[in-house]
Amino acid sequence: MRDIPLTPPASRAFAEEVAVRGLAFLAADPERLERFLALSGLAAGEIRAAATRPDFLAGVLHHIMDDDRIAQAFATGAGLGPEDLARAARALGAGAWERDTP
Repeated sequence: MRDIPLTPPASRAFAEEVAVRGLAFLAADPERLERFLALSGLAAGEIRAAATRPDFLAGVLHHIMDDDRIAQAFATGAGLGPEDLARAARALGAGAWERDTP
């Protein structure tokens, strides 16, 4: 059997940085931010408090990854690959992303 190289897990610090940059990416475009807020059930004034919850940053990454156009735009702008987004989400305690499952 051929060895398949494994991608090491992302560190929590790396994952948090990716998620914070993802949130800034969403916030930079009013339409993207509005959609994120609508789907998350948050009001704009609640983001700061929500960001203290452990699952919030993982949710930001899942939201980005749920839309291929947004994920590609964010990853390209941030100098990341799609696999980096999934690794970061897992490092933040998110379960497997649907595209991670064969």
